[in-house]
Order: sequence, then C-alpha cells, then structure tokens
Amino acid sequence: MTATPGTKRMTVLQATYIGVGSMVGAGIFALLGAAGAVAGAAVWLSFLIAGIIALLQGYSFAKLGAKYPSGGGILTFLSKGYGEGHVAGIGAWLFFTAGSIVVAMIASSFGSYASSVVAHDDPTWAKVLGVLLILVMSGLNTIGSAAVARVQSVIVSVVLVILVLFAVVTIATWNPALLAPSGYPGWTHIISSVALTFFAFLGFGVITFTAKDLPNPARQLPRAIYFALLIATTVYVAVSLGVFGTLTADEVVKYGSTALAEAAKPVLGQAGYVLMVVTALFSTTGAVNAGLYPSIGMTQHLASVGQFPPFFGRKWGPFPAGLVVMAVLAILLVSFFNLNAIASIGSAVALLVFSAVSIGHLRIRRQTGGNIVILWIGLLATLGTFVIFSTTTLVNEPKTAFALLAILVLAVVIDFGWKAAARGRRARAV
Repeated sequence: MTATPGTKRMTVLQATYIGVGSMVGAGIFALLGAAGAVAGAAVWLSFLIAGIIALLQGYSFAKLGAKYPSGGGILTFLSKGYGEGHVAGIGAWLFFTAGSIVVAMIASSFGSYASSVVAHDDPTWAKVLGVLLILVMSGLNTIGSAAVARVQSVIVSVVLVILVLFAVVTIATWNPALLAPSGYPGWTHIISSVALTFFAFLGFGVITFTAKDLPNPARQLPRAIYFALLIATTVYVAVSLGVFGTLTADEVVKYGSTALAEAAKPVLGQAGYVLMVVTALFSTTGAVNAGLYPSIGMTQHLASVGQFPPFFGRKWGPFPAGLVVMAVLAILLVSFFNLNAIASIGSAVALLVFSAVSIGHLRIRRQTGGNIVILWIGLLATLGTFVIFSTTTLVNEPKTAFALLAILVLAVVIDFGWKAAARGRRARAV
C-alpha cells in the first residue's frame, strides 16, 4: 500500500524516533527505581528479557502492519483478527486506557524532575508541572503529525547522544562488584520485574499508528519497529549497567525517578547531575509528545468503523475529541495516582492487549505470512509475563489489582453498553 504522493510526510527515521522517544522516556528515567526494588542490580537482565519479548511482539506487529497499514495501528490488527465485534472493541478501549496511563506515568516523571529544579521536590508542584506538560504537548499534536515528527527527531537525537555518553563514561568507571551475580535476587524476582520493565517498551506500539503518515508503510513500518526496539534495548541495558555499576541497588531505589541523575554525580560531578536532569526533561517531554500522537488517528479510525462512538471522530475547535479525552484521563491519573501504581496497571493492560493481538494474528497468519513458531513463542512469552506478574506483583498490591479489574470490567461495560444503545437508536429510527 503506497500513499498518494504528497499526502505522507514522515520518514522511517522519524517513525523510529516516535517509538524511541516514547520508550526511552518511560523506561530509563521513570522505571529504574521501581525495577531495582524488585530485581536489584539484575535490572539490566530484566530489560534485556523484556526487549527480547518486545522484539517477538515487534515481529508480529511488523507482519500485520505490512499487510494492513492503517491509522488505526494495532487496533486495526485486532479487527482483522477478530472482526469488528466486541473482542476488537474491548481491546480498543483497553489500549486507549493503556495509552493514557503511559502518558500519565511519563508526565509524572517529568514533574518529579522539573520540581527538583524549580520547587525543591514539592509533590504538589510535581503534579502541576506534569499536568502542564500534557496540556502543552496536546497543543502541539493539534498542529499535525509533521510537527510532532520534527520535534520528536530533535528531542530524541539530543537524548540519545547524552545517554550514550553517560553509558560510556559510567561503564568505564563502574565497580564490577556492584553487578556481581552473587548479589542478584532469585530468578522469580527477575522474571517478575520483566512485567515492569516491559512497560518501558510499550512505546513501540505507537509506531504502528505512523502507517498513515509513511509513503510506503508495507516496507517502512517494519523497519521503523525493528530499529526502534533495537535502539531502545541497547540504551536500556547499557544505561542500567552504568547506573547499577555506580550506585548500590538500595541507592537506586532510594533516589527513584532521579536515580540516573544521581548516578552521574560520582563521575561527572554536579554538572553531570544537571545534565541528566535536563536530559530527563527533554526525554519525558518527547515521550509524552509521542504517547499522545496516536490518540487522534486511532480514535477517528475506531469511530469510522463503529468501534467507538461517533463523538470520537469529531473536533472541539482545533482539538480532536480523542486527543482531549486521552489528555483528560492522563491528567486525572497524574493528579490522583502514584507512579508505581500507574506503571503496574499500564503494564498489565498492555500485556493483555498485545496477547490478544498475537492470538488474532495466529488466526490470520496465512494472510500475513507470519512464522507460526515465532508467533507462538511471542504469545507464550507475553502471557507468561502477565501470569508471573499477576501471581507476584498484583498479589502484593491489592489496590492495583482492583484497579486493573475495574478497568477490564469498565471496558466490557462501555463496549457492550454503547453498542446496545446505538442499536436501539437505529431500531427506533426505522
């Protein structure tokens, strides 16, 4: 599927940057402390395993995207696998919710860093600044995908250069004893943490929505997905080695979302701390920008095929309804949830949606040419991660488990409810 000349304005590199920007902002700056609390100094292994699982899912998405490029992204894949019924509809509501959670978590991380600069870590200011970022990036997304891509390219280029420099410097001066396998927790803890670190890779799903802006999505979309995942995995592993080779696991947990900046101090001094804080602000800004990007094309597509109410295909002045709803949900999450709870819920929801896409892909694999062995391994790895996550993390976090259950029930109720109401209105009209 090749677009009409002049209608597409995004390159493979820009699509890659959309994904990398979304992933790196969520992973390195927001999750090191939370992941360290579970996996200790073995966080680099957790990122590596999560990256492999993401690559398996990426293969599935690449095959589906090459066959069915659409502004609906992975939600189009659900429709192709299950038809335009309740399974695809519920999956769409869950993915939309997961997208809001991703934006909220990254905005919260931005608020933490920004408040450390301007308000001495005041938690109220952290929330205010996080909300302000969501509002500003929502405004940018109303301008169009070309503006989003250009801004994202600049932000990601700067962030990657600084993170590579950080990794090289810290690894060159690390303390190998801090990374000794003898100090790692058991494999159960490491695998359990994969569900959390997998959250750091959720951004690659955003790339599937760039198909509408690529000149030749059948060829370019798979490349963008693979490039983004390889770049993100390499950065995550290298930076986590540098951080946990510089600070103890307890120190990383203590510093939380600012752990990366603290790890720069021993090598680069206060200047290194400031540099990483600035990098974190750039990175999380880019991640929120990329996270909001699919809300417009996704909801408009879903409204056009009857999966979402027609309301989502409309605009409020210059603001598309889908973008407004996602921004409002993200703002509510930033205001009323803590960072770790947001990450846990987002991971669980995304794992379920990705698993559903994999099952749907198996049903239509002859059309896409997907390798059945790779598809099954990807599905089992994703489901296995969710099961381990549920039997470890969620068991110890009843509020998070309840919130996840509530989101699942709400998605089912909304999908069945609004579609039943729509059928009733059509029947009365006849």
